[in-house]
Amino acid sequence: MTNFLGSHAINMDAKGRLAIPARVREDLETLCGGRIVLTAHTEERCLLVYPEPQWEEILPKIEALPSFNKAVRRTQRLLIGYATPLELDGAGRILVPQPLRDYAGLEKKLYLVGQGRKLELWSEERWMAWLEEDDGDEEIPEEMKSLSL
Repeated sequence: MTNFLGSHAINMDAKGRLAIPARVREDLETLCGGRIVLTAHTEERCLLVYPEPQWEEILPKIEALPSFNKAVRRTQRLLIGYATPLELDGAGRILVPQPLRDYAGLEKKLYLVGQGRKLELWSEERWMAWLEEDDGDEEIPEEMKSLSL
């Protein structure tokens, strides 16, 4: 399985098209024939980019969550409700649908950020604001306390 690493500054045109960087595009072509699923992130105003096989793995898990829980319903509505299957064109571009552009506040300047088995697509403005954010009040989870980098 490919690991998507690094961040890439990219541009989107006025029609909502963006070119996937060559290194990422090659991995997507190998991994899934350029077929991806684009959806809303549930906690940040950015988009998630899943290779189609990865999305097909997690979709049943999302659907199986107990829908009587309000937080679960929100997660399902965002992830499944915004999920859009796309395929890279011959030039390695995708067309980001308007509802997803609106959700993430995407305009011309964007960042595509590797997250291992998926990618995140951010507006440059929101990405830079997130980098500057200091959530020093959040408690470090136990799993992270034993992590050595």
